[in-house]
Amino acid sequence: MRLFAAIALAPEVIRALEQLTRSLRSPDDGLRWTSSETWHITLQFLGETSSETCECVVRRLRDIKAPQVPIWFQGTGVFDRAGVFWTGVAVSPELRMLEKAVAAATSGCGFTSESRSYHPHVTLARSKGDDRGRALRKLQDREQTSLELPRFTASEFLLLESFLGSGGAKHEIRERFPLITAG
Repeated sequence: MRLFAAIALAPEVIRALEQLTRSLRSPDDGLRWTSSETWHITLQFLGETSSETCECVVRRLRDIKAPQVPIWFQGTGVFDRAGVFWTGVAVSPELRMLEKAVAAATSGCGFTSESRSYHPHVTLARSKGDDRGRALRKLQDREQTSLELPRFTASEFLLLESFLGSGGAKHEIRERFPLITAG
């Protein structure tokens, strides 16, 4: 099974992102737009995982005692080499703490943290074909509005299983992990 830990988006954020992506799409844009059902903020990608290792991950993630996470967004951007258009997520102290807690918990099951710095985002579109940069540059030229998405507070994080298919990825919740309310 292909697993990752993530924070789900609030419904009002999904509605705002759906409105944004509808305004940016065009039939010949050379992009594969992601489905709103797959939008999330990744905490850690685990990849292909056995059932036994999944059980270890669930046990370890249940032990995390982290505060709820305020989430706010910071504009849009692209990862040129990966061919991805995204909206950025601010790295609050609570989000950084949760990301580190997830990495520490899964390390006990044999996973290692990424060497790159944490760059939370929501993937909105991927470029198709060999000329990834051109489609993304055209999209960035069209996306001139200053993006203001609703803020929300995450009260849980999820362990998701990803299923890849010709129509794009589908995600299924394997487990929910509550975050601690302040006070």
